[in-house]
Amino acid sequence: MTGPLVDVVCVGESMVTFLPSRPGPLADVPAFTRAIGGAESNVACTLAAAGHRARWVSRVGTDGFGDHLLDTVAAYGVDTGAVRRDPHRPTGVYFRTDADRATDAHEVVYYRAGSAASAMSPATVPYATVAGARILHLTGITAALSADCRALLHELTAPRPGRPLVSFDVNHRPALWRDGTAPEVLRELADRADLVLVGTDEAERLWGTADPAALRALLPGPAALVVKDGARTALVLERTAARPGPPGVAGTEDTGGTPGPEGSEGAAGPSGATGPDTLTVVPAPRVEVVSAVGAGDAFAAGFLSGTLRGLDARARLRHGHLMAAAALTAPGDLAAPPRRARADRLAALGADAWGRLHLGPGWTSAGTEADEEVRTR
Repeated sequence: MTGPLVDVVCVGESMVTFLPSRPGPLADVPAFTRAIGGAESNVACTLAAAGHRARWVSRVGTDGFGDHLLDTVAAYGVDTGAVRRDPHRPTGVYFRTDADRATDAHEVVYYRAGSAASAMSPATVPYATVAGARILHLTGITAALSADCRALLHELTAPRPGRPLVSFDVNHRPALWRDGTAPEVLRELADRADLVLVGTDEAERLWGTADPAALRALLPGPAALVVKDGARTALVLERTAARPGPPGVAGTEDTGGTPGPEGSEGAAGPSGATGPDTLTVVPAPRVEVVSAVGAGDAFAAGFLSGTLRGLDARARLRHGHLMAAAALTAPGDLAAPPRRARADRLAALGADAWGRLHLGPGWTSAGTEADEEVRTR
């Protein structure tokens, strides 16, 4: 199935997630609320809600949880026509606390072993399901599900004529890697992609460094490397000759900008000298966090949205921060993104106004623009 041209195809498992009714360890939570969660479907839903054409490719069981997943993802406007139902394997589920993944208080319990999605493989997910996309978005979570899933990612990231721009979010989940192969497997897959996103915390766990130049030396293959430093900053190192753009979006020369806390400048390449990469660093706005879960997926969606629109590096990073802020200020894995016109206006703020931006719960709702303007003065 090639289908009509879509902006982004996201391949990976989504599960029914049970959100706690109150903070605290799982043993003390008396009740849970049903939602959905999955890095790739989160990105697809956020992009669709932001006005892009998104397709989600996966496998789910023929159970009620599979019905719920398909109905919920489709309700965001995502094309789910390539999702297959597996009568022999269940849909995955998981339970989690509401603490940040980066803290010791975070707990997550997966019931996904032998799930329908773990049976994804080159045989069950034909390449035709992603052909015709401008961007193919993958994550390291899929590689951890099974040997067949790992083989699928190797197939999808293999060089071939007409391959979509491959976006790879490292998304290291230590609980899913029991064999010690995560550092090498994720490094290899990331180096086969065109665009890579990685957090400083997971880079440190995987490869022993969060230094952008060291990570670039470790991952010389991608045209763009995005390094996210939590609530502080995000940066992108990218080839200066031609900024990566998916088919249909022209690559543009990045001539740099004003050096300083935010902007583009010549960056030290792997050799330590000013070289083939341009560095752009953008601080994150201040955010009143409700739940940290899903922020990384939202950032990826914002950055990919900017990539699809051919925006410059600063704007792409700012749209990533804004999408992440929408997720951070709402419960659950998914949140309504800001309207495009509003996000564009915020992304275009001067450095001083951007630095004063303060976003709280409900900031993406209509009617909050005036309050937001006061906060940026």
